[in-house]
Amino acid sequence: MFCEETAVEERARKTYECAGIYDERHGAQYRRITDFLRSQGAIPAMQLGHAGRKASCGPPWTNFAPLNDEDAKLGRAPWRAVGPSAIPPKEGAPAPIELARTDIAGVVASWREAALRTRDAGFDFLEVHGAHGYLIHQFLSPLANSRSDGYGGDLAGRMRLALEIVETVRAVWPQDRPLSFRVSAVDGPGGAWDLEDTVALVRELKARGVDVVTCSSGGIGGPLNMAIVPRVPGYQVPFAARVRSETGIASMAVGLITEPRHAEQILQDGQADLIALARELMYNPNWPVHAAKELGVADYLDLLPPAYAWWLKRREKIREITPVGDQARGSTHE
Repeated sequence: MFCEETAVEERARKTYECAGIYDERHGAQYRRITDFLRSQGAIPAMQLGHAGRKASCGPPWTNFAPLNDEDAKLGRAPWRAVGPSAIPPKEGAPAPIELARTDIAGVVASWREAALRTRDAGFDFLEVHGAHGYLIHQFLSPLANSRSDGYGGDLAGRMRLALEIVETVRAVWPQDRPLSFRVSAVDGPGGAWDLEDTVALVRELKARGVDVVTCSSGGIGGPLNMAIVPRVPGYQVPFAARVRSETGIASMAVGLITEPRHAEQILQDGQADLIALARELMYNPNWPVHAAKELGVADYLDLLPPAYAWWLKRREKIREITPVGDQARGSTHE
């Protein structure tokens, strides 16, 4: 159970509503969450990120409109975003401050501190968010990175920040706990970043101790940047399959995977090792229970909290002993 994209710096948030783990006081609050998740039989996971040039915006339903003077009057003053180059994320948005090399060292250090706080807060799984147009992705993409120093230029230069962050995080993240990396496997018009680039990146990530790669897509030019990829169920699964096949790393598939049998088939076919669900769990928080039932797990109700399971098992028992005719008339005697 992931705490999704949590900022490593205060300025790394997209919006005022975004979560962060950039202060010591955050750790105790997250410990409450991890203790609760673990008590319910779930594995607490953290996804760390940095919005980079996508910072200082309104919420998604404003299309991430840049904060302005009117927002400041309401106590939500804009702040200057940072990025690899002074290139705005979209038309009408302010240009970020280009990070100096000394500033980059500070950003990498913030990932180290966030990883330590994540560890101490009781998380068992950590993901570095390097996709969806956020800071790491901005350095990877030639559309956002026009630097001429060691953090830009060719693929090796553009990968440098991602690899330095992973090395720093892996050095403090316990070796017995998984580390994953989320990547936009394809992005940008004309193949600005393609699967060959992703495979090259993943080989380097694996060599530095990344255990799993989550294969998403798009985002460098906005949330719908990769509209050329048909939005059909499992549309990003081929990315996970190719990365897994060509690098030998475990992969996580994500994107319009909503049906249990489809999810299971992806795993059985060896296209991915893990399935990630996000918005589907907003629609149906009990999806794992329903999936277990559909896939024939005998004690599927045991996935629920014990008190829920007790009542629902009682209902199932009543159904077993109630004649079909009575059930049709709604006489379950609960």
